[in-house]
Amino acid sequence: MAYDRYVAICNPLRYPIIMNRVRNVHMAAWSWITGYMISLVQTTMAMVLPFCGNNVIDHLTCELLAVLKLICSDITINVLIMRVGGIVILIIPLLSIFISYVFILSAILRLNTAEGRKKAFSTCSAHLTVVILFYGSALFMYMKPKSKDTKISDEIIMLFYGIVTPMLNPIIYSLRNKDVKEAVKKILSRHQHLLKK
Repeated sequence: MAYDRYVAICNPLRYPIIMNRVRNVHMAAWSWITGYMISLVQTTMAMVLPFCGNNVIDHLTCELLAVLKLICSDITINVLIMRVGGIVILIIPLLSIFISYVFILSAILRLNTAEGRKKAFSTCSAHLTVVILFYGSALFMYMKPKSKDTKISDEIIMLFYGIVTPMLNPIIYSLRNKDVKEAVKKILSRHQHLLKK
């Protein structure tokens, strides 16, 4: 989406040529292939190691981090591969998004009309909000030092990026709609009116 917004704002006349069906399919396919391959390598490397204890995953989901805690042998290589995977899946895309938003911001600031700037900021702010929510919690989960490892914090962070962010996604994007904005304002004003009584 960041590249889509970048092309739409920085090269609006060339948008249909640049963002064609083939480009969209290639971008989606490379995202899926990269994610699948990294997950496959990490899971395969974890499953060949010996497990000890009761083999009960004490976590909300069967995440690789929770599985690694059950392994008896040295998991240094697994942790290293997770860090590299985190860089490939989290840091590189996040940096690409922020770089594209630097170009977008410079293009927005060059717009002559306040209405054009407002519309461009509105379009980008929803995407950037979701990006910050998702990537922030995912980075904290997968790139944090081992010393900050606690079961409760892992579960809360996992809930945030696995449930809260996807749940907020349609709400954040629908707030760009004028009708939804008006409905929210009416509800909030009624709520404030009731609180004053």
